[in-house]
Amino acid sequence: MKPIFFLLLLTFATASLHAQNNPVNKADTVIANTADVNSVDAIIASLYAVISGAASEKRNWNRMRSLFLPEAKMVATGNRPNGEIVKRVMTVEDYITTNGPVLEKNGFFETEIFRRQEVFGRIAHCFSTYAAKKTATDASPFMRGVNSIQLYNDGKRWWILSIFWQAESADLQLPKQYLPQQ
Repeated sequence: MKPIFFLLLLTFATASLHAQNNPVNKADTVIANTADVNSVDAIIASLYAVISGAASEKRNWNRMRSLFLPEAKMVATGNRPNGEIVKRVMTVEDYITTNGPVLEKNGFFETEIFRRQEVFGRIAHCFSTYAAKKTATDASPFMRGVNSIQLYNDGKRWWILSIFWQAESADLQLPKQYLPQQ
């Protein structure tokens, strides 16, 4: 099974009604560590750190919740094997419920390998190229792609408003402008 299809299948497997059945937004009750949210660099590093870990390692999902605005969205896009272009829109809780058990069971390490960043006033947009490995010591990533991350600063801290991502595939290779310059 191709990695992109596996991840999309995993992401799409959960019913989208989770948020409707869980009206309490846990992000409203979680306080962020100031060091995680005091800069664009810090919040993006915290995002990658919180989802990464070895197999059987519990993630700090409250830390993840603390990075996002309560109304934040996470969106995955890609192609099904039949070529159909699909997307999956999730809340942070949907992501935690759907992907959390799989990340913790199998191990997952996602790192930022390059970033293009624009900031204007209280808004920031980052094209963050990632590489994902199953263990921290894997020689090569099993997947790469781009996270399009939108951030908002409320005058006190940075918040993630949305993440929209697409993995690299045989038909869609990462262009040079989104890779480290050598």
